[in-house]
Amino acid sequence: MTPRDLKNPAGFQPRTQRLQAGHDSDASQGFVNPPLVRGSTVLFPDTGTMRRRAQKFTYGLRGTPTLAALEEAIDVWEGSHGTVLVPSGLAAVSLPLLAFLGSGDHCLVVDSVYGPTRLFCDTMLKRMGVETEYFDPAIGAGLRDLMRPNTRVVFLEAPGSNTFEMLDVAEAAGIARAGGAVSMLDNTWATPLHFRPLEHGVDLSIHALTKYPGGHSDLLMGSVSATRETFARLRDAQMQLGINVSAEDAYLVFRGLKTMDLRIAAHETAALSLALWLETRPEVARVLHPALPSFPGHGLWKRQFSGSTGLFSFVLNGGGRAEASAFLDALEIFGLGYSWGGFESLALEVDLSDRRVATAPTEGPVIRLQIGLEDVADLQADLEAGFAAIHALR
Repeated sequence: MTPRDLKNPAGFQPRTQRLQAGHDSDASQGFVNPPLVRGSTVLFPDTGTMRRRAQKFTYGLRGTPTLAALEEAIDVWEGSHGTVLVPSGLAAVSLPLLAFLGSGDHCLVVDSVYGPTRLFCDTMLKRMGVETEYFDPAIGAGLRDLMRPNTRVVFLEAPGSNTFEMLDVAEAAGIARAGGAVSMLDNTWATPLHFRPLEHGVDLSIHALTKYPGGHSDLLMGSVSATRETFARLRDAQMQLGINVSAEDAYLVFRGLKTMDLRIAAHETAALSLALWLETRPEVARVLHPALPSFPGHGLWKRQFSGSTGLFSFVLNGGGRAEASAFLDALEIFGLGYSWGGFESLALEVDLSDRRVATAPTEGPVIRLQIGLEDVADLQADLEAGFAAIHALR
């Protein structure tokens, strides 16, 4: 049995614990799932209660029973003290940065970061008077040399967006803490099923719930899960900005969490099968998937993560945009789309022109694949058609 704790008083195994999280049949009049509560105004029984705000729900922006159920469930998944919900994955990035940074501060960001995160740092944070400095994901202990007295945030992503570089999360989080900074990590790729950042010393775990928790490409949402020490400041920032999410979308994510581990297992198996096959193709220079033994960061991945998901990239063996376009335009099952984590397979050409210090592949274009829930044989045949289109071009 797992150790008994406040979030798991019955000592359930992890899967049972996750399925139980957020459920209170007494509060939902016996129904298995929490009620879908839409509302803004909340009534108080008397002025004393209103003045003290001595009841759980006080105004719709501050939460409803539906949102509270999802926050509680995510806390169980993440092992966090508290979670806030926001309207998108990018909002889950921007909210904690705004919460912990101000004019004159210095922010360190891994150079393999999600592109919109970089854009936010280079535009809004810059206008606020925050200096952002990017570092190579392979920097290791050298991160310590970049810390300054005014460094307030170290922003991490593991694995890195699009090229999946790995880093030692505990080492980076420890350097941040020793330097008086908070650490944040975008954990969307692994989900808390395969990696729990707070257990590695990270202060705030960021997730695009749009992806695997939602799972059906029909909603936008993000979450930030925090330690006891950082949660109050995070929640205050959320209320100061006045953002939260709809009850309908929260309910859909709550429902999606119930099958996320089963779906991710299917994504993982199919993605690994196709990644291994791609390694045998002469059209492929290399496959960028941290769960492959051939990947440079495989050892770091294996030491920290319990599994992988359905997103990875590969580098074409030569060529340029014409070859990338020929490959992508020949695909029929793989759609051309920016998101991932849903049931459908997607593909796109990666743009790495914004890199500052991290090394980008040079052998040819980088193609990112989201492996959905279709039959692997059909997906492989679709990719073969893409390779045939490249040969026809040449």
